[in-house]
Amino acid sequence: MKIAIIGAGLAGLTAAYELRGTDAKVDVYEATDRIGGKLHTVAFEGGPTDMGAEAFMARRQDAVDFFTELGLKDSLVEPSGLRSLVWVDGQARQLPTAGIMGIPGRSESVAHLVSDETAKLIDEESSRPGFSWPEEGDLNVGALVRERYGDEVVDNIVSALLGGVYSCTADDLGVRATIPQLAAEFDRLAAESEDRTVHLSTAVQNLEEQQAKKRKELPTGHGAVFNAFRDGYQEVYEALAEKSGADIYIDAFISAIERVEAGFRLKGGQDTVYDHVILAVPAPTAALLLKQVAPEVSTTLSGVKLANSVVVGMRFATDEGLPENSGVLVATGAADVKTKAFTFSSRKWPHLAERGGALVRASFGRFGDDIAIRADEDDLVDWALDDLATITGFDGREAGLEEIYVQRWFGGLPRFDEGHVQVVADVDKQLADVDGISATGAWAGGVGVPAVIAHARKVAQALAR
Repeated sequence: MKIAIIGAGLAGLTAAYELRGTDAKVDVYEATDRIGGKLHTVAFEGGPTDMGAEAFMARRQDAVDFFTELGLKDSLVEPSGLRSLVWVDGQARQLPTAGIMGIPGRSESVAHLVSDETAKLIDEESSRPGFSWPEEGDLNVGALVRERYGDEVVDNIVSALLGGVYSCTADDLGVRATIPQLAAEFDRLAAESEDRTVHLSTAVQNLEEQQAKKRKELPTGHGAVFNAFRDGYQEVYEALAEKSGADIYIDAFISAIERVEAGFRLKGGQDTVYDHVILAVPAPTAALLLKQVAPEVSTTLSGVKLANSVVVGMRFATDEGLPENSGVLVATGAADVKTKAFTFSSRKWPHLAERGGALVRASFGRFGDDIAIRADEDDLVDWALDDLATITGFDGREAGLEEIYVQRWFGGLPRFDEGHVQVVADVDKQLADVDGISATGAWAGGVGVPAVIAHARKVAQALAR
């Protein structure tokens, strides 16, 4: 069996790895000049530094087991545990640790970030009539929280948190698509209600109680919620590439998939007829490639939109004056800064602190914002330095800016809006009728490294059977 995988990011390389040991001949095609996709470890002078994703949810045991299988268990490192801040109304304040993705169950945890009026809305939400939760569809996160709690919770907290994960505001995202644990609790509560009405505060409080119980049940020393890799994500994508046994072609732009009598031929690929093609590319790219062989799927996928973003990595000679926090998120609508977030990497990760000096990542861009496209590098660096000084008082120029790396992520993440779950379901159903084509990636499996790995493995395992 001859299998072509288009895309050598995490999804494509994981699928290739999963197919090792089968009788399949696997070719992987990557349009750019490197593997890794949205994972990108850069060779800073002090050592490898991630300019894409930097961590993963370590409570996903399937991911930990997978990395152990790759021989990378000893490379896993834990964060320092320092708290994050949020920039609201010209002040850096403590980011709440309670709640679900910034959505509080009670006002106590967010009282320092909202007005008394908003705090009252939160605490009295369960005494007001509930809202109708759909059995199959989805609701917009921003619209839901605004209706139940008011604008401040969304703009000051929820969008800041979600923006760091999805490069979108809460108003661009769906509950089922981005906060599945909250959606599951709504499902449970709605099933117990005669008219499927539920309350936001009740659902969040229930989840908080469940999480607290789970934490108590964890063995001592279980470890942090998040882990990273000592030498960056390059350890993962290089191990996958090496151990997959696949032939990997970089700078190999595939412009079309053509169905021939015996299978598929790739325009821009090797002169090979493939029995099966796995698309491990962003949804809009998959839509273009499927125009000829699966037009219905192509049309469905074309509705998925992408968010652009930029990461500016900066290495300073000293960390003196940098706050003892892991980073800071910026509330939407902050007129005094242009960044959406800072990660104080050398504060957050002890293994990076060991290098000396300071490593800071500045992030720009949310869905609908063209800053990643229009801004030049000098402006981005100046904005990052200016905003860092405004928010923290740390003067990066005075501290000695020794190294800079600007990473633009054009279409870095799909917009997981309230229609996204249905789009994925429709694509799955339509692809089931297309012999010889599979698809995987963040748009299909969900955001986050463990989710992408799990979906890619599932797709590959279906072929290996």
